[in-house]
Amino acid sequence: MGDHRATAKVRVNGAPAEATLFCTDPPGAANGGGGDGGELRWRCAGGAAAERVLSLDADVLGVEARGKEVIVKAFVLPADAAARSVSCAAGAGKGGGGRRRRRRDYVFEMAAGEDAAAAWCDRMRGSLDSLGRPKRLFILVNPFGGKKCGKKIYEAEIKPLFEAAGVNVTMQETRYQGHAREVASSLDLARYDGIVCVSGDGVLVEVVNGILQRMDWEEAMKIPIGVVPAGTGNGMAKSLLHSASKTYSVPNAVFAIIRGLVADIDIESEKYRWMGSARFDFYALVRIMNLRKYYGSIQYVPAPGYEAYGDVVKQVENCTVECQEQIGKSLCSYQGPSVEFQGSEWRSLDGPFVSIWINNVQWAAESIMAAPGAKFSDGYMDAVIVRDCPKADLLALLMKMGDGSHVKSPYVTYLKVRCLRLSPGQLVENPKRGGIIDVDGEAIARGEGTYGKNQKQDVMGYGPSIQMTVHRALATMYCPK
Repeated sequence: MGDHRATAKVRVNGAPAEATLFCTDPPGAANGGGGDGGELRWRCAGGAAAERVLSLDADVLGVEARGKEVIVKAFVLPADAAARSVSCAAGAGKGGGGRRRRRRDYVFEMAAGEDAAAAWCDRMRGSLDSLGRPKRLFILVNPFGGKKCGKKIYEAEIKPLFEAAGVNVTMQETRYQGHAREVASSLDLARYDGIVCVSGDGVLVEVVNGILQRMDWEEAMKIPIGVVPAGTGNGMAKSLLHSASKTYSVPNAVFAIIRGLVADIDIESEKYRWMGSARFDFYALVRIMNLRKYYGSIQYVPAPGYEAYGDVVKQVENCTVECQEQIGKSLCSYQGPSVEFQGSEWRSLDGPFVSIWINNVQWAAESIMAAPGAKFSDGYMDAVIVRDCPKADLLALLMKMGDGSHVKSPYVTYLKVRCLRLSPGQLVENPKRGGIIDVDGEAIARGEGTYGKNQKQDVMGYGPSIQMTVHRALATMYCPK
């Protein structure tokens, strides 16, 4: 791969300068994400100012030619960030810490005229194209999540960034629970490079489940999925940004997509949805004052290093699923990972339980680090189990969830497991009342006495054992670099 440099006399936002465009990939050499796209450097006339730098990959959304001007549409950090600045005047720069990026246009007026502007624009577009960025996205916006600001967030913060990057978007609002699953199950995926969920974690779960219901699920699951936080529990977006040491924000989540780098409290706090993510803390406090404990048991296959917890299970039933085949092709939708645990050592823990929280990302919401030891695609689930805990200590646990230190409490059992079976039981104080089992805030099973008026039947019954297994690297997510 050769170097591709071009130098020109320009005016940057009106200030005279000499600019150099350095491209690491030749225009048109799309390679699905290899290379870093190159850099745009300039120094203002007089030589006193430091050289300014824009990384085409890390700082630039898109580029446009207008006559003899080249407009570079950037998304940059504040200029006082220590690493390197990017503007002749006070503007934005590349740096670290908790600073938030902002949109800024840089206008390069080419002294050589329109032909030079067109050539520079084509070269930068070719470099950006070589990064494998998405061109067509299907966006699902949940207008009911969190503080019901999803549509407003999309119009004010998300849509302008996609427009600046030249991404063609098709936006659809969800109208009811389960709508995103229905859309994903029948969407013509060949028309799009990815799917984006503007919501909390619930719509993301619906989209994945919808894709897994398709007969072509194996091919369909290859489409990248992005998530932009606009709900109550934004755990996936928070976890993705946190893993890359990026500031948690809507624009940063959108930029990660543009770059193409690829429980009781959840359910019953619905009446406090107007509070946004604060409803978790508020309802947790309500529940602590009216503490519930449930009978039940869990069986699990521990990850290495966690074999000492629980009691050994002598015999475990094995679950198998049969699927018809015709001419070598499956006639089933997704039936779960083909993993056998019959020869593994199972262990068990019995209740009563205050809570059992199963995670495979660190953050359950933007302010709740539920599973500090969770890692992306490690093949394990992280179980946070509370059995017997006084109310005062439970309140202390709540206050420590912001940094994950709650798992150090003697009242918390923290496990990494390969597979887990939950056998839910009844409320200790009232054997006629069951509990609630949910996935990212959406109930999948409710025990007797937990249904409200006009409540629809859940997808699973409460009582029979529920087995959970990680299908490692099943889906592809847009993520920050």
